Amino acid sequence: MPARTARPAADWLPARPWNGLTVLDTYSCAGGMGMGFYLAGFDVVGVDIADQPNYPFAFVQGDAVQYIRAHGAEFDLIHGSPPCQAYSPLNAYNHKVYPELIGPTRDAMRASGRPYVIENVEAAGPELIDPVTLCGPMFDLRVYRHRLFETSFPLTAPPHPEHTALCTRNGYLPTPGRPFMTITGGKHSKAWQRAAAEAMGMPWVGTVREVCEAIPPVYAQWIGHHAATWIRAGAGTVAA
Repeated sequence: MPARTARPAADWLPARPWNGLTVLDTYSCAGGMGMGFYLAGFDVVGVDIADQPNYPFAFVQGDAVQYIRAHGAEFDLIHGSPPCQAYSPLNAYNHKVYPELIGPTRDAMRASGRPYVIENVEAAGPELIDPVTLCGPMFDLRVYRHRLFETSFPLTAPPHPEHTALCTRNGYLPTPGRPFMTITGGKHSKAWQRAAAEAMGMPWVGTVREVCEAIPPVYAQWIGHHAATWIRAGAGTVAA
């Protein structure tokens, strides 16, 4: 299995109470979900096929599905954000073939016997089992960023406010009349990158791509609290 020795966590991480639990954060990218789980009390280890130099937690470069099969049972919780390109409507224009990894990821997670979370975009809804939608205004973020979460444990969403605030065009900074940001790919300025990272709650990210691919940490913080409550209740395994 391609993997390297784990890089240690960053020394600038904010203090938070540890809940005694660990999470494996696969397809980790720059660590939006990882940060949320950390703030919820988990110790975090990330895995990604590509090096992620700005990932703030212990990190192993390797294949996510293989790593889950080899090491998933060593953790209290497993999270995965398989690549979304195969499910995205934008692929209708790209005409490229992308791997469809939600099914293989779920199979590996279930084989571990551990509770799990699978995240993806709305277009991947048919591939997910009873997903819950989370959105920025649920957590007072000034970004509409719907993401779906399949979980092996009970998860509810906060109230979903109406989308009444206007968004900027992609690449533009927020204004009083358009206070919400549109965060998608493109060639953006450093000022835009900083504003987008602040809107997402991810000040450590170092590139436009990192922020565009990220999930706001507060989503994982919400999920992590639900997961920890469920695990502590003694229901912390699932049937294969």
